[in-house]
Amino acid sequence: MADILLAYKISEVESSLVTPEPQRRRPAPKRAPRRTELPLGEEIQAWSRPVQPVEDLDSVARRYPRRKLSLSSERKPMEFYDTPERPKAFSMDSLEFFFLIAQYFREALPLRLILLLIACQKAGGQIRLTQEEMATVLDVPRAKTNEALQEVMSHGIVFKVRRGVYQFNPPYSYRVAEFIPGTELVEAEYVQVDQEKTIVRIRRDESLPDLVRFPSLEHMREAIEELRKKRAEERAARRLARAQRKEEGSAQ
Repeated sequence: MADILLAYKISEVESSLVTPEPQRRRPAPKRAPRRTELPLGEEIQAWSRPVQPVEDLDSVARRYPRRKLSLSSERKPMEFYDTPERPKAFSMDSLEFFFLIAQYFREALPLRLILLLIACQKAGGQIRLTQEEMATVLDVPRAKTNEALQEVMSHGIVFKVRRGVYQFNPPYSYRVAEFIPGTELVEAEYVQVDQEKTIVRIRRDESLPDLVRFPSLEHMREAIEELRKKRAEERAARRLARAQRKEEGSAQ
């Protein structure tokens, strides 16, 4: 009888220790992550092995120069400022224009000046530079700068608006928009001036030369062809002169 009572008490105690409520699993103790070095000579196998946490991408890039590492980051200064909400924050340049001026201008200064004017455009194609500033940037005398500027203007590439302000002819180069970063005192500003509006305004201004109002590069093409034809004739004349001198020498 005593055995039966003892077994009953043991069963009763065990039942009291079991609860009908679900029990949560105790989390396993955290282990320190394995810090496995990437094998320098086994790059393919390295992808299937655990690696140490990356703390400095520069050091990883130096150790594995053939791998491409990239992270999304803020916009770099040399990138175009262009988003769907604020498009065209850059300069549009005619490739045909570049192609022709590279052949037409035989001296470097006019080409350097054109590049400077392109770089200094504001939204709408205006250039706020004095001739003194142009000369300083290009490191040439002002007289040379003025001479090159007059030559550039004679082709309708750029025209003077007022003192210290010039306008690039929109079909050749035109800055559609620009983003002006803000400061502590001034908010950031996005300025956009459509090219078509500027072209219409220029064409309506009858005080401007026709080559400015109705730009054309045809005169440059003709001049290039004439120059090449002239040089070809000069080369042919020199070859003929050398041949004649050679014949005269043989006859003697």
